Parts: sequence; C-alpha cells; structure tokens
Amino acid sequence: MSQVVLQAKNRQGRGSADARRIRRTGRIPAVLYGRTGAPLSIDLDGREFLNGVKHVSESTIVKVDVEGKSYDAFVKDTQRNIVNGSILHVDFYEVESGRLLRARVSVHIHGTPAGVREGGILESPLHEIEVECFPKDLPERVDVDISSLKVNQSLHVRDIVLGEGVKLISGADQVVALVKYAKAEAAKEEDTAAPAAAAPGAPGAAAAPGAPAPGAALASSEKK
Repeated sequence: MSQVVLQAKNRQGRGSADARRIRRTGRIPAVLYGRTGAPLSIDLDGREFLNGVKHVSESTIVKVDVEGKSYDAFVKDTQRNIVNGSILHVDFYEVESGRLLRARVSVHIHGTPAGVREGGILESPLHEIEVECFPKDLPERVDVDISSLKVNQSLHVRDIVLGEGVKLISGADQVVALVKYAKAEAAKEEDTAAPAAAAPGAPGAAAAPGAPAPGAALASSEKK
C-alpha cells in the first residue's frame, strides 16, 4: 500500500471561533505535534482526509505536506461530532526518520481453527501488540493464521513472527487466541470423570441421614 499524502495549510488563527470558520469551508482544523519544537497548527481538506485515512490504522505513517514541507506522522486522534459523526479536529504526531519509535500495532487473526470444527470455542483476547523499530520498518498490522489451533491449544505473543528490525515490547506470554471446549462439552466430561456412587451397604457407602451406622444394631443387641 502506497503512503497516504495529505495536503495541509498553515493555520494562523486560534480558538473555537476560528475553528468553526474553518469547518464551514469544508476544512478540518488540526495540530501536528513534533518530536521537538512547538506544535504546528494546520488545517486540511475534509474530503481528502476522510478518503485518505479510510483504511489506515493508528500505526500507519502518513505524509503531511504543509505548503511544500513534508512531515511523516501518525494520526493520533480524531475528534468527532457526536450527533452527525463529522470530524471536528485531528491530532498528528510526527515521527523522525532514522530514530527508533514505539508503537501499538493491531493484530488480525484469520483462518478457522481445527478445534472450532471439532466443537470448540475460539477466544481472541488480544487485539494489538507494542513493538519498537525504525519508522521504515513499522508494520501497519500483524496477520496471524490460527487455522492449526486445536482444542485446548493457544497461541501467544511469542509465537508471532515479526519482520526484520521489529522488536517485540509486549509480554511474550500474553494469549492472542485460544480454543476451548464449549461449556456443555466440559460439563459432560466432568460428569464422566466423576466416580460412581457406592451402593447402599457397600464399603465406603455413606449412611442416610438419621439412619444408624453399619453395625450399630448388632452392637446394641450384644449389650443386652
């Protein structure tokens, strides 16, 4: 996928009144936070932004061109109108080429586990991992094939294969996906494994409430 390029303009005004004026023209007020120096106030074409970032994730690096000067950055936050969903404001965070960065990358699982075809239930508790790498090596997402997972098997973060130059930061023992028996199946297995109740009067059988213990009647007659 080619890098998304967004055209932006320097924004001189400040405050909510200026932001409303910008939105009325079909543009979006934004701020580009650099690794050094003061934040840069900019505005973007609303339609271009929506089309450009439609399929990008938080770990996707886009290029923001501010009147001829380019910045590589993440889309860190978008504020939306809660009524109509329109974008009110965007925050970008600049990344520096040749310098290590840490980012959270989404994990996408695919495939139908063998254990699910056998009646198991799939659980996928982890949806992103943290990695460290240079900007050029940062993956947009991590794809994990879980089709070989059987019942009572799990896949952990340590099992994920990352690209060269990408270091894992998240805990290696975190579970990405697991397949386990359905509750009904687990209950059935527990019932099968439970020991059969001893027959009345057999060694080890428990006496009924209020009934004399085995041998009690004999002991009573001997006393007489």
